Amino acid sequence: SGEVGSHNEVDFKIQASNIPTHDNFDTFTNRPTTIDSVLVKMSTTTQKKTFGKSTREVPHHSQKAKKWYPAEDEVAPKKVRKTIRASTPRSTLTPGAVLILLAGRFRGKRVILLKNLPQGVLLVTGPFKINGVPLRRVNARYVIATSQKVDIAGIEQKKLDEISGDKYFAADKAEKKKGEEAFFQQGEKPEKKKPSSSRAADQKAVDKALLSTIKKTPVLASYLASSFSLRKGDRPHEMVW
Repeated sequence: SGEVGSHNEVDFKIQASNIPTHDNFDTFTNRPTTIDSVLVKMSTTTQKKTFGKSTREVPHHSQKAKKWYPAEDEVAPKKVRKTIRASTPRSTLTPGAVLILLAGRFRGKRVILLKNLPQGVLLVTGPFKINGVPLRRVNARYVIATSQKVDIAGIEQKKLDEISGDKYFAADKAEKKKGEEAFFQQGEKPEKKKPSSSRAADQKAVDKALLSTIKKTPVLASYLASSFSLRKGDRPHEMVW
């Protein structure tokens, strides 16, 4: 046995059988344990300090309680209140109904509803030959449904399913030009986008089926060609659509 004054005057009796050899490894550091490492570990746990006539053990700073402690041990995940719900269209939004667009590029135009799409989106058309409104998708919140109906049975269901897909309206990714060509084309006006031949053919096929039905009803073509607007004194909440 021996006295170790540098370790708070504590006698560490180390027997020969307890002296760690190279075969003994520390499970934390994965290194061979030695006498010095054992003494350092014991000195970093608790220390005896004298305060006047009394002595007491003082824990190491690594064992002291934190100054700031969280109110909750486990952080509760934030509740997400937004959920994707299946939209139910209004009872007046049936295929073949004549709608009035209230927003967008063609606001005020009368269009024909072709199909209700998911997430409250409507597939409509003018037809293009009458009022210039092509096949497009609009938000159901920004339309007024009228009592006028148009028979759309002449449109092929296969063609209608193809047009109502997301890929049909997906925008083409423009190729980024690099080098000198891109530098000299910075001030130039972009080329006007032209519709593809396949989309133009689809528009003609849909217009042909609708025009054959519209011609059977007098004044319906001129009704679709006219734009809707409100004048001073008009009361839209009292109008019969």
